[in-house]
Amino acid sequence: MKKKANRIFLLCTALCILISCAGCAKKEDKGSVYYLNFKPESGAVWEKIAGEYTEETGVEVKVVTAAAGTYEQTLKSEIAKKEAPTLFQINGPVGYQSWKEYCADLKDTELYSWMLDNEQAIRDGDGVYGIPFAQEGYGIIYNDAIMQKYFALPDKAVDIGSTQEITSFATLKAVVEDMTAKKDVLGIDGVFASTSLKPGEDWRWQTHLANVALTAEYREDNLTAPDEIKFTYSENFKQMFDLYLNNSCTEPQMLSSKSVNDSMAEFALGRVAMVQNGNWGWGQIQEVEGNMVSEENIKFLPIYMGLPGEENQGLCIGTENFMCVNAKASEADRQATIDFMEWLFSSDEGKAHVINDLGFITPFKTFTEEERPTDPLAQEVLRYMGNADIQNIPWNFTTMPSQTWKDHFGAALLEYAQGSREWEQVVSDMVADWKTEKAHGAQ
Repeated sequence: MKKKANRIFLLCTALCILISCAGCAKKEDKGSVYYLNFKPESGAVWEKIAGEYTEETGVEVKVVTAAAGTYEQTLKSEIAKKEAPTLFQINGPVGYQSWKEYCADLKDTELYSWMLDNEQAIRDGDGVYGIPFAQEGYGIIYNDAIMQKYFALPDKAVDIGSTQEITSFATLKAVVEDMTAKKDVLGIDGVFASTSLKPGEDWRWQTHLANVALTAEYREDNLTAPDEIKFTYSENFKQMFDLYLNNSCTEPQMLSSKSVNDSMAEFALGRVAMVQNGNWGWGQIQEVEGNMVSEENIKFLPIYMGLPGEENQGLCIGTENFMCVNAKASEADRQATIDFMEWLFSSDEGKAHVINDLGFITPFKTFTEEERPTDPLAQEVLRYMGNADIQNIPWNFTTMPSQTWKDHFGAALLEYAQGSREWEQVVSDMVADWKTEKAHGAQ
């Protein structure tokens, strides 16, 4: 009897262990998500989304946000760890070449099937390795209340009556310089917000402003992803950059300490009339304590720099960020990551975050025309996208050689702004660096 009891005891113990292990396996099979976020300005929103998803599904979602200008460096560090990101971003075809061994094939996912234009994805052979998740636009954001105040002045130096009549660099320059002369009357510290040139905060110039000039060169020379450039329109870039520097609320000698957040706060507090940035800047404007700019007065103007045909120019619209799933993650973690993305872009709860919190204009058919962001800058982007009479500028900076190239160019722009480097040297170094970095990337 004692032996029988022992057998029963051992059998029950074994069953308990098996049930317990099965429960553990089931829990582990859920997988987890680790998202390395690219944009500091959206870090808090992603953490909020992650928390709600974990609460709803029980799947852990971790969000880490790289500091401005350090994403590639952070990704290199994090991807080598045991608990590596399962979800990360690349900046188009150039980024894919650097990270393709870590990019899982997403062609069989629902997310890919939902794309309005499959050609926008990063593809290699029959595979799909990067999926864009937002269309964004950037240009010159302006406070229409200040602009209307200027145009109502009886002694203004221009013969136009609204910002909508600015369709060239010459007109923009005339308006801006006259506003600077009258800044005390207008109650502003400068026309433009700070030209942020703090390392890691200079992407508005070394990437976004440069894209306008480079796109004109690409069109003229029929280029796509060139190994060499001439920077044909360097003087056009310079005159726009100079306009920012000379009509800002901050002296050039102070720009090495200025961040994008500083610039957006200056705009939100009504200290300036204009700031170059994208529709993602709405969150920064909205969150500034003491924000003085009402939604109806926040508008977009194209970045004019005297380029051919700019009277029909629109905003810069496109994407540089493509979602990738870590091919080296476990199968459970890869599936959990795909499930998280598909929840975000298809469920009512997820889409509400995309529309209201992230403010994305998505490239997915899961969103109806009514399910678009309602913030003023996103609405402006949609307006430009829907205008067949203008030519919006694509985001060709996805073909820029590397983050190193951008950092070098940004550092050179700071030296130029502070008067320690001649413009000709900035141009020659930028062109040479492009060739060097392209060759380095091809090795």
